Amino acid sequence: MDLELPEDLRMLKKTVADFVDRELIPIERTSMDGPNMKPEIRAQLEKKARDIGLWHLEVPVEYGGQGLSLLGMVVVWEEMARTIAMPPRGPFVFGPDLRPILFTLSDAQKDKYLYPVLRGEKVTAFAQSEPDAGSDPGSMRTTAVRKGDKYIINGYKRWITNAGSADFFQLVAATDRAKGSRGGLSMFLVDAKAPGITLTGRIETMMGDAPYEIAFDNVEVPAENLIGKEGDGMKAAQSWITSGRLYQACRGLGVAKRCLDMAATYAKQRVTFGSPLADRQAVQFTLADSYMEHHMTQLMVYQLAARTDAGTAARHESYMAKIAGTELGFRVADRCMQIHGGMGLANEMPIAKMWRDARSFMITEGPVELMRWVLARDILRNY
Repeated sequence: MDLELPEDLRMLKKTVADFVDRELIPIERTSMDGPNMKPEIRAQLEKKARDIGLWHLEVPVEYGGQGLSLLGMVVVWEEMARTIAMPPRGPFVFGPDLRPILFTLSDAQKDKYLYPVLRGEKVTAFAQSEPDAGSDPGSMRTTAVRKGDKYIINGYKRWITNAGSADFFQLVAATDRAKGSRGGLSMFLVDAKAPGITLTGRIETMMGDAPYEIAFDNVEVPAENLIGKEGDGMKAAQSWITSGRLYQACRGLGVAKRCLDMAATYAKQRVTFGSPLADRQAVQFTLADSYMEHHMTQLMVYQLAARTDAGTAARHESYMAKIAGTELGFRVADRCMQIHGGMGLANEMPIAKMWRDARSFMITEGPVELMRWVLARDILRNY
């Protein structure tokens, strides 16, 4: 097994790393306006990204993109996670933020929804989570009832990122609640300005973002806006789940890498009681542990991406990557904060923001406890 990145991905990794170091890290304290990147800064960065070929990286070639492999995207995500200059959950500055499900739409649906997103004319948001159906989508209470050539949608969604700027939602709703997630959920394209849709509030989080709560009151959606077949909603949502878990793991890798750099540099510079912190065994062991854990997790994540590209990955591998990567990010950020002492708490440093963001990834898109439970179930089934 070759655990080295191929030459083209090593070059891509360096290009993205240089972009982060040159364009993003220097503007970390000025790039954001609340939970969003300032529009003028985003526009400047997107132009620079286009100019050096970092555009539409994961968009399939047939849609005008570069068709980058999942391993290639892992390389990109890891490097981009080293900076807090952008929203932690995207979008980045390498093209519109979209999910692979949009590439499976019918031709008519693509004309109305996919291509405008690719051209930057429309923004989409994914709406699945509910107050009582986060990690347990089978408990979803938002319903879609077929009436003639329409579906009538009623329900409530929570934690919906980008809902305020979205032109349409990729909405998951129950078409047969008795079946739960096993054939009872369906996915729809829902225009954000459709009558009956209300953004009822925003939830301020410790990470600085503010996802939305959305109410759906007798919202009429054309039957032609059903994605795939009725009952395939969970299958559609799960189609990109390995990619999503790898993204979360890469956030941890990037945070750990940046925090390790900062911690080692500061430990050599900071002198207490007549000698640098780097001379203290407690600090040395902390740095050594962080370095080893990053290396081990990186190997796991890269291998999973390569095996997924080859179609040979097992389901439980994504659970392990999600657990290992997200816990790594928080653990190393916490150590970095401790080594910096009082300066680690200062907002002029990126550590506190990375610490908060890293903590959140242990909860979102599948808490680590759930991942461990499902992993244990798979282990016990096979022994």
